[in-house]
Amino acid sequence: MRLKERVANRAKYEIRVTRTAGRDIVAVMNWSLKEFGEDAALRYDALITQALTDIGDDPERAGSQQRFELAKGVLIYHLRFSRDRAKSVLGVVHHPRHFVIYRRQEHLIEILRVLHDTRELQRHMPGEYRNKLDQD
Repeated sequence: MRLKERVANRAKYEIRVTRTAGRDIVAVMNWSLKEFGEDAALRYDALITQALTDIGDDPERAGSQQRFELAKGVLIYHLRFSRDRAKSVLGVVHHPRHFVIYRRQEHLIEILRVLHDTRELQRHMPGEYRNKLDQD
Protein backbone atom coordinates (compact mmCIF):
# COMPACT_ATOMS: atom_id res chain seq x y z
CA MET A 1 0.00 0.00 0.00
CA ARG A 2 1.34 3.43 -0.92
CA LEU A 3 2.15 6.12 1.64
CA LYS A 4 -0.79 8.32 0.61
CA GLU A 5 -3.23 5.42 0.95
CA ARG A 6 -1.93 4.44 4.40
CA VAL A 7 -2.27 7.98 5.69
CA ALA A 8 -5.65 8.62 4.06
CA ASN A 9 -7.12 5.55 5.70
CA ARG A 10 -6.22 6.71 9.21
CA ALA A 11 -6.35 10.51 9.43
CA LYS A 12 -9.31 12.74 10.40
CA TYR A 13 -8.44 15.28 7.70
CA GLU A 14 -7.88 14.36 4.08
CA ILE A 15 -4.16 14.54 3.29
CA ARG A 16 -3.10 15.78 -0.14
CA VAL A 17 0.60 15.45 -0.93
CA THR A 18 1.65 17.91 -3.64
CA ARG A 19 3.87 16.72 -6.48
CA THR A 20 6.74 18.71 -5.02
CA ALA A 21 6.31 17.12 -1.59
CA GLY A 22 5.99 13.70 -3.22
CA ARG A 23 9.32 14.26 -4.97
CA ASP A 24 10.80 15.36 -1.64
CA ILE A 25 9.64 12.14 0.02
CA VAL A 26 11.02 9.99 -2.80
CA ALA A 27 14.36 11.80 -2.56
CA VAL A 28 14.49 11.32 1.22
CA MET A 29 13.68 7.64 0.88
CA ASN A 30 16.24 7.08 -1.90
CA TRP A 31 18.94 8.86 0.07
CA SER A 32 18.10 6.91 3.22
CA LEU A 33 18.21 3.63 1.31
CA LYS A 34 21.52 4.48 -0.33
CA GLU A 35 23.23 5.81 2.80
CA PHE A 36 21.76 3.61 5.55
CA GLY A 37 20.18 0.56 3.92
CA GLU A 38 16.73 -0.93 3.51
CA ASP A 39 15.83 -1.24 7.20
CA ALA A 40 16.65 2.42 7.83
CA ALA A 41 14.64 3.49 4.79
CA LEU A 42 11.67 1.46 6.05
CA ARG A 43 11.99 3.10 9.49
CA TYR A 44 12.01 6.54 7.88
CA ASP A 45 9.02 5.62 5.73
CA ALA A 46 7.15 4.60 8.89
CA LEU A 47 8.15 7.90 10.51
CA ILE A 48 6.95 10.03 7.58
CA THR A 49 3.69 8.06 7.46
CA GLN A 50 3.18 8.58 11.19
CA ALA A 51 3.94 12.30 10.96
CA LEU A 52 1.41 12.77 8.15
CA THR A 53 -1.16 10.79 10.13
CA ASP A 54 -0.44 12.90 13.22
CA ILE A 55 -0.88 16.11 11.23
CA GLY A 56 -4.06 14.71 9.70
CA ASP A 57 -5.44 13.93 13.15
CA ASP A 58 -4.58 17.36 14.57
CA PRO A 59 -2.99 19.94 12.25
CA GLU A 60 -2.19 22.20 15.20
CA ARG A 61 -0.78 19.46 17.42
CA ALA A 62 2.11 20.06 19.79
CA GLY A 63 5.22 20.66 17.71
CA SER A 64 3.40 22.45 14.89
CA GLN A 65 4.48 26.03 14.31
CA GLN A 66 2.89 28.79 12.26
CA ARG A 67 5.42 30.19 9.78
CA PHE A 68 3.91 33.35 8.32
CA GLU A 69 7.23 34.35 6.75
CA LEU A 70 6.95 31.32 4.44
CA ALA A 71 3.39 32.06 3.34
CA LYS A 72 0.00 32.79 4.82
CA GLY A 73 -1.44 29.83 6.74
CA VAL A 74 1.69 27.66 6.51
CA LEU A 75 2.75 25.43 9.38
CA ILE A 76 5.81 23.29 9.89
CA TYR A 77 6.15 20.09 11.89
CA HIS A 78 9.44 18.36 12.65
CA LEU A 79 9.43 14.58 12.27
CA ARG A 80 10.99 14.20 15.74
CA PHE A 81 7.57 14.93 17.28
CA SER A 82 6.19 11.70 15.75
CA ARG A 83 9.24 9.53 16.45
CA ASP A 84 7.87 7.71 19.51
CA ARG A 85 4.65 6.75 17.70
CA ALA A 86 6.58 5.41 14.67
CA LYS A 87 8.27 2.49 16.40
CA SER A 88 8.22 -0.71 14.40
CA VAL A 89 9.77 -4.17 14.52
CA LEU A 90 12.71 -2.57 12.72
CA GLY A 91 13.18 -0.03 15.50
CA VAL A 92 12.84 3.73 15.48
CA VAL A 93 14.55 6.65 13.75
CA HIS A 94 16.68 8.12 16.53
CA HIS A 95 17.61 11.42 14.91
CA PRO A 96 15.06 12.48 12.29
CA ARG A 97 16.13 15.55 10.30
CA HIS A 98 13.13 16.70 8.28
CA PHE A 99 10.28 19.18 8.48
CA VAL A 100 6.86 18.71 6.95
CA ILE A 101 5.58 22.01 5.57
CA TYR A 102 1.81 22.12 5.19
CA ARG A 103 -1.39 24.12 5.38
CA ARG A 104 -4.94 23.33 6.42
CA GLN A 105 -7.99 24.19 4.34
CA GLU A 106 -11.37 23.13 5.74
CA HIS A 107 -11.06 19.32 5.99
CA LEU A 108 -7.94 19.10 3.85
CA ILE A 109 -4.27 19.16 4.79
CA GLU A 110 -2.03 20.05 1.86
CA ILE A 111 1.54 18.82 2.28
CA LEU A 112 3.67 21.38 0.47
CA ARG A 113 7.24 20.20 1.13
CA VAL A 114 9.30 17.75 3.18
CA LEU A 115 12.69 19.39 3.75
CA HIS A 116 15.86 18.68 5.68
CA ASP A 117 16.05 20.75 8.84
CA THR A 118 19.31 22.43 7.77
CA ARG A 119 17.70 23.95 4.69
CA GLU A 120 16.58 27.54 4.57
CA LEU A 121 12.87 26.84 4.37
CA GLN A 122 11.85 30.11 2.76
CA ARG A 123 14.34 29.60 -0.06
CA HIS A 124 12.86 26.19 -0.88
CA MET A 125 9.23 27.24 -0.72
CA PRO A 126 8.10 27.49 -4.34
CA GLY A 127 6.92 30.95 -5.36
CA GLU A 128 3.64 29.49 -6.58
CA TYR A 129 2.77 28.55 -3.00
CA ARG A 130 3.77 31.93 -1.59
CA ASN A 131 1.70 33.74 -4.19
CA LYS A 132 -1.27 31.37 -3.95
CA LEU A 133 -1.30 31.43 -0.17
CA ASP A 134 -0.89 35.19 0.04
CA GLN A 135 -4.08 35.59 -2.01
CA ASP A 136 -6.21 33.38 0.29
